[in-house]
Amino acid sequence: MAKRVLVLNGPNLNLLGTREPEIYGSLTLKDVESACRQTGLALDLTIDFRQSNHEGELITWIHDARQSADAIVINPAAYSHTSVAIHDALKAVGLPVVEVHLSNIHQREPFRHHSFVSSVAYGVICGFGVVSYNLALHALAEKLK
Repeated sequence: MAKRVLVLNGPNLNLLGTREPEIYGSLTLKDVESACRQTGLALDLTIDFRQSNHEGELITWIHDARQSADAIVINPAAYSHTSVAIHDALKAVGLPVVEVHLSNIHQREPFRHHSFVSSVAYGVICGFGVVSYNLALHALAEKLK
């Protein structure tokens, strides 16, 4: 039976492909979703892919994952650096979490170097563009075996 992975995307990721393409590339969030679904099929993972610009909605989805998912991939975007609430929600659900970022946050502005999510994540993958999501799904497929 396929394992279920919730793939969450935080604020401004709906603008992928048009927002700062020199940093985030030219692929859209729909392209990222397609890549995740293809990788999921190959790994026997069911992908539930979502994006929100609202912290509370992301937290509700994380809470709901207790009943609907086996693991979470999250690109918290700017909430990485600001949201203790997302940290607490991920910690509370007790599922394996992989944090992803399209860009290498450690090569960017100093305020981006710290993530509240990283301390509750099974792993962190950053700097590989869309491949970051695929790497996260591979890591979780192994973890869920």
